[in-house]
Amino acid sequence: MKLFFKVAVLALPIALAACSGKDELDELALNETPPEVLYNEGLALRAQGKLRDSTQKFEELDKLYPYSEYSKKSLVNLAYLNYSRGNYTETVTAAKRYVTLYPGDENSAYMLYLAGQSYFHQMPDITRDQAVTKKAASAFNELIQRYPDSEYISDAEEKLRIVKDQLGGKEMQVGRYYLKKRNYIAAINRFKSVVLDYQTTRHVEEALFRLTECYYALGVINEAQTAAAVLGHNYPDTAWYKDAYSLLNKGGYEPSENSGSWISRAFRSI
Repeated sequence: MKLFFKVAVLALPIALAACSGKDELDELALNETPPEVLYNEGLALRAQGKLRDSTQKFEELDKLYPYSEYSKKSLVNLAYLNYSRGNYTETVTAAKRYVTLYPGDENSAYMLYLAGQSYFHQMPDITRDQAVTKKAASAFNELIQRYPDSEYISDAEEKLRIVKDQLGGKEMQVGRYYLKKRNYIAAINRFKSVVLDYQTTRHVEEALFRLTECYYALGVINEAQTAAAVLGHNYPDTAWYKDAYSLLNKGGYEPSENSGSWISRAFRSI
């Protein structure tokens, strides 16, 4: 009787587990699956083009065996798979976690590249807030600075040029708005940002002309003359310089560079 009782007691949890449903049994079996098996299953699903199932398999591995070598490998696959599926938020999450955990690893450059690409593909129209665009710039800049010999540098630099052009364009858009409202100080701050932060973009020529306009309207003639002179020195054949020259000429002035101006110093630093 005693032996029967012990067997019955031991059998009771098994009976309850059976009643709890197939999902719990599957989870129990999964918990006993070695990480290398889960990893190979994930790779097999990926090779078959079953990206969603492969993603889930790597997520399970990462959950069951966090900080293991296979979890490390699964993070790389998760970033790639989510990027391939257009799940950019999940891509960035996996990439950032990887770079945080393994900053010196050879795959960290690839993770930063995928993060930058994910932000890049989410950049909004120039009329909207550019927070995501700034995150793209940050990711590409970090990649370039930390891993200058990476195979992803060339594309990252090209993407960064596009990103900066968009950010410069946004500053110009806001600056023109303030200029139209005759809020010249606010407009100058935006055009100044273009000259200082986005000097290599196509917007700098117009920014120098707009600075000429703003300073002239405020009666700060020496700065207006300097903006026009720097514009003429660097972009002499543009319509923007011709317009700046005409504007000053109407008031009896000509472009003349003041070497102490912030505008002059900004271009001397190139």
